[in-house]
Amino acid sequence: MANWFECKVRYDKMMENGLVKKVNEPFLVDALSFTEAEARIIKERTPFISGDFSISAVKRTKISEIFWDDSADKWYLVKVAFITIDEKTAVEKKTTTLILVAGNSLKEAYETFMEGMKGTMADFEVQSIAETPIMDVYKASLGE
Repeated sequence: MANWFECKVRYDKMMENGLVKKVNEPFLVDALSFTEAEARIIKERTPFISGDFSISAVKRTKISEIFWDDSADKWYLVKVAFITIDEKTAVEKKTTTLILVAGNSLKEAYETFMEGMKGTMADFEVQSIAETPIMDVYKASLGE
């Protein structure tokens, strides 16, 4: 199971209009600890940043799964409630889970989510889908 950390990187970014702007962009990293997450984000982002940069924040997320789409450029957070029924009391119980889904639009993210959920036997309902500011997601690399 992956441990996802959100790492914010602060650096000077060249904008499309030619101006340089200081930005603080979030990235998601699969790591075992805060220290590893910081080291991984530095390693992953160094080739893309010219000049100085700093890691302004590292925090653990509650994302349980990620549905990938290599053609997508945005990330959406899907809040889904899995519905179970207690056999003894016959009471319906909802367990909320966060799933990150790649998509170019809200509709595409929903379709990717539904495609990823096709094999599940559990009943579920989508409570919300929201676009996130996450710029990129870095999986754990097995070679390390």
